[in-house]
Amino acid sequence: MPTTSRSGLTVITLNKILGAAGVVLLLVGGLLGFRSVSAGGARCGSAFQPAGGITPMACDNALNGASTLVTIVISAGVLCVIAAVAVKVVRDRAHAKVVA
Repeated sequence: MPTTSRSGLTVITLNKILGAAGVVLLLVGGLLGFRSVSAGGARCGSAFQPAGGITPMACDNALNGASTLVTIVISAGVLCVIAAVAVKVVRDRAHAKVVA
């Protein structure tokens, strides 16, 4: 049974944390995209589905802000998942060199 060094455990833990954080951020970003926003008493819809018809000009800022927040949160999630995959690939390559 192979043993894992302390630094190996740290990398595995980092990988799990980055992966979990990425998935959570992606889910939160998706949920934020469907959250309804309003401005000046008017319902503006959500970032993913603005209200049908002509929306008041007051909704523009609310929808832009919601869209920006969703974009930032989902982008952070994607970056965390990419970082987790990169850490795993680097660790696997380093482990393969040590074994060979």
